[in-house]
This record gives sequence, structure tokens and C-alpha cells, in this order.
Amino acid sequence: MRFTVVVLLLTCSFFAQEPRKEMDVAVLKTVYLDSIKATFTNHNTSNCIDERWLAELSNEEIFENMYSDITEIDMDSLVTFDLSTELLKKRLKKLDSKSPFNIEYNPALENVIKTFLKKRQGAYERLMAISEYYFPMFEEHLAKYDVPLEIKYLAIVESALNPRAKSRVGASGLWQFMYPTGKQFDLEVNSFVDERYDPLKATEAACQYLSSLYRIFGDWSMVLASYNAGPGNVSKAIRRSGGSQNYWNIRKNLPRETANYVPAFLATMYIYEYHKEHKFVPKKAPLTYFETDTVMVKRRISFEQVSELLDVPFEQIVFLNPIYKLDIIPYQEDKAHYLRLPKNKLGLFVSNEDKVYAYIDFLETFKEKTILPDANDVLVSRTKYHKIRRGESLGLIADKYNVTISQLKNWNNLRGNSIQAGKSLKIFSSERVTSKSYTSSSNNGSNQVYKVKKGDSLYSIAKKFPGISADDIKKWNGISSNNIKPGMKLNING
Repeated sequence: MRFTVVVLLLTCSFFAQEPRKEMDVAVLKTVYLDSIKATFTNHNTSNCIDERWLAELSNEEIFENMYSDITEIDMDSLVTFDLSTELLKKRLKKLDSKSPFNIEYNPALENVIKTFLKKRQGAYERLMAISEYYFPMFEEHLAKYDVPLEIKYLAIVESALNPRAKSRVGASGLWQFMYPTGKQFDLEVNSFVDERYDPLKATEAACQYLSSLYRIFGDWSMVLASYNAGPGNVSKAIRRSGGSQNYWNIRKNLPRETANYVPAFLATMYIYEYHKEHKFVPKKAPLTYFETDTVMVKRRISFEQVSELLDVPFEQIVFLNPIYKLDIIPYQEDKAHYLRLPKNKLGLFVSNEDKVYAYIDFLETFKEKTILPDANDVLVSRTKYHKIRRGESLGLIADKYNVTISQLKNWNNLRGNSIQAGKSLKIFSSERVTSKSYTSSSNNGSNQVYKVKKGDSLYSIAKKFPGISADDIKKWNGISSNNIKPGMKLNING
């Protein structure tokens, strides 16, 4: 701590002697950052997520391919692959015996299973590693709501386990919530935050939504279809299919994407359950979601600041905190916001929280401050005269003084747009001055501002200023009618 105090004293001395040049500021920030970090309680600070693993977790290519499969593939076209129909039927029957889903053989399901086995082995091996990170958390929430644990495979079909996945129609996050559905289940979206991207909150919302759909349909295949297409579209498909409650019987009456959606889910379940038989070699995850944790922030803090202070790669913080749209964690007194980190880094943050916020306070001193007007300042009107030059137009002159052509015409009693070189135009502007300077300038005949009161008219206001008519006030303020309202501020060219 003594070292930090010495650095701060040197910093103050430096400012007293030298101006804040850009390079000096950068050096000061670095020195102060190093001094703060030197006082941190030293936990084990090795990175939990290396760059290669982070690239796997953040990959968008798999999501695009999965989305393309569901929306574009023709699942009713025959696919050749070394998997006999009889063996597939046997395995599906075994899956059906231990699952609440109605898993029965269908040629379309066989085609999609063979397509995924043929084209997506590498993708599924990577997904199996990513699922090690998310599935324990998914299973905990699914069990809490009595939702089948197999629903965890739905997040693979929805987002390929990409927390920042966004579909072409705007569905977002691991569970691909549309904005209205997210709001229905209390997922907040504002300028800083989009909770559809929060793995924990979105999973909780997905469990609630799936539970509510099951109460409507009482069949998990129908629940999956309605999760994708909406319960209204599924109800229509049931009616058009003569009231059938079997997914395969209503499939032909569902939107194309939904018709492919449930087979993609069941195919994913099959591949996970029988990946060894098909010689898939899943990659291993170095940690799970439960090996990260959160701390409530007490000040607004940016990802960049967290990265600097804790020596955590910026990309890692982005991945662990996908909820924050601007890479900034906001602070509100009435709503908590959290930072998620690997547990060892979280311990480092918590043990040194005061020093973290001291660094943020230090950075605040470098921000340019807004100069607010004094409450007693007065808005004063000024008059300028512009001598028209050859080739100038009203539009050109209006742009130069940041006024409108209409104002120029009113101020100068012009009916058309024609002007003559050599003549002068009145230009009115306003500026804020202190009460003291306003009093002085008023005594010298400068312009002033009159605030319209209830009952005032242009005629009654003009009478307050000798030598000024109502028409003068209209010209100076670009007013074409006699209508004025209380609270309006009028320029008076005294």
C-alpha cells in the first residue's frame, strides 16, 4: 500500500509541473495500474480458458451450418450412409424405451441422421466438448422444472451452443428467444443489456416456457414444434390434420423449418447417445459453467478495465458475459448487475475490490468534464448582418449561420428566394451569458430575451419595449402568425 501512496504523490507532482500530454497520460495510467496490481492479494491467476478452447466456445460457423441444415435441407430425399435401416430401428426403439419423447422410426428421421453422420462429424465432436461446459447447468434447471433432461439437446439445434447466436429473424442467445417472448419471461433488453444472451437467465426462461407449452399440448414432440413455430401454428396444423396428436402425422402441415426441426433434434439425440458406435471422438472441455461464478459490481466497469486489472483476456470476459452489449457492465442502485469470471479470477477480484474501484476513480480524472451553464445565466439574442456576395443563395447563407431559409426570409421580410449581391441580411442568434454581463450589456442597449407569460400578446409585449412593434418581434423570431404560448422565449432586438 505504501508503494501505491508514493506513486500517487509522484503522479500529483508530475501534473503540477507538466501539462497533460497524450503520451504522459498513457504513462501515468500504466504506472498507476501497475501500482494497484502490485498490491493485489495474489491468488492462483493462471487462465482457466486458453485461446484454443475459447475459439471453440465462441465459434459461429457451427451455428450457421446447423441453421442451414434445418431451414434448407430436404429431409425426405434419400441419403446413403453405412447404417442399416434395421439397426437404426433397433437403436431408436431402445432410445424410445428410456425417453418421454415419442421416438419412432421414420424415413425422414433416417435421412437427417445419416446426413449429420455424413457431413457433420467434426462439428458434433466440437459440440460435444462445448456441451460439457453447458450441460451440467442445463440439467440442473431442467430437473428443477421437471422438464426431460433430453431437452438439453434443443440448445444445440437452436444455437449450436453459441451464447451470442442471432438468427436472421432476430431470435437470440442459446435458446433463441424472440424479443416479445423474452419479455414475456422477464428477459430484460435495453441499451446496455440483453438477457436473452445470459446463459443462466435464458435457460431459466426456456424451462418456464417449455413447461407452459407442455401444459397446453401434453406431448414433448408437439412442445418442440411449438417452441419453434409457436403454439398457434401447431394448433392449426393439428386441425388441418383432422385433430391428430402425432407429430409425424401433422408434419406436412407445419412450416418447412418446423417440419425439419424435430427430426434435427431427434437426430442430435441419437448422435450423442451413439457417438461411440459411430467412432466420434469428442474433444474435452477444460472447465464447466459451474467452475465460473459472479460478483455484483458496485460501479460501472468496462471489460477492458477488468482485463487490465485481472490479466484476463478480453475475449474471455466477452464470452463469459455475453449479456452486455457494449462490453460495459452498468451500475444501477435499483438493479444488480453481475460480472462472471473463472472462480480463481473471481477470488482475486473480490479480495481486491476496493483497489479495483480506486483504479476506476483514477481513470475518471482523465475524462473531459461537461461545462454546465450556471442556473442564473441568461439567454441573450444577438444580431449580425451578412453582406450578400455574388453567387450566394439563401440556402448557402442559411447553412453558414446554422439557420433555416424560412427564418432568413421572415427576419428580412423576403417573399421569394431572390437576393441581390451587395445588400445585407439580418441574422439573429442566441448565446448564454452570465447575469452580470447581461445586466451590463442590457444597459448598453444589447438584445434580450423575453419569456412569454400567461395573458401576453405580441402587442402587449411590444408595448414593454419603446420603439418596438409586434411586427418587429415576429420578424426577429421567425414567427408568421400572432399565436404565442406561455413559456416561449422571444428575442427582443432592443
